[in-house]
Amino acid sequence: METNVSSNERLISSLGGGLLAILGLRRRGLGGLLLAAAGGYLIFRGASGHDPAYAAAGMNTAGEGAVSSKPVFVEHSVVVNRPAREVYAYWRKLENLPRIMSHLETVTEIDERRSRWVAKAPLGTHVEWEAEIVNDKPGERIGWHSLPGATVDNAGSVQFESLPGDSTRVHVALSYRPPAGALGAAIAKLFGEEPSVQIADDLQNFKSVFEGSTGSVPTPRTQA
Repeated sequence: METNVSSNERLISSLGGGLLAILGLRRRGLGGLLLAAAGGYLIFRGASGHDPAYAAAGMNTAGEGAVSSKPVFVEHSVVVNRPAREVYAYWRKLENLPRIMSHLETVTEIDERRSRWVAKAPLGTHVEWEAEIVNDKPGERIGWHSLPGATVDNAGSVQFESLPGDSTRVHVALSYRPPAGALGAAIAKLFGEEPSVQIADDLQNFKSVFEGSTGSVPTPRTQA
């Protein structure tokens, strides 16, 4: 059989297929059977490197690091009852972000504009990349994009809109290309790690801790 599946796709297929097969075997009825069958197909795809559907469509991604896919766009906003200058200051210190964003493991600032990010990925793995701030307007906006060679090509911005009563609307806009292309995005969504849900949850968590409802995350006023 011709190998027509990239190495990244094979890895994701094998891991995702194994989990689907286990879930299917634990369930009863037609739903469990369908899950197990889908898992078996993905396991075959990962082990053999051959996808009959790709072959029928004349596709071949073997030798590519990842499948070319359309960018995924994510947007979400939250209103925080704190002044924009304070909210901006917290976000601008990038090493604060893993404290409020569940999908981030670490962010290390290399210099004033460049940073190294490590994020959680489906099935207990992680991805990392370096990014550069390209638009920094204190109290109003932070914009960035990943640097060449990133595992996840991404770009985005955070806007801080001042509202009456010393409140701030925080608006996050993000675009990225998922690892292993559309297959990686589909498996991430299947296992409950879809980025639009993560961003919404993280912003709500940020609002909660930054407004002082818990003491687990220091604000700029209390940081040393």
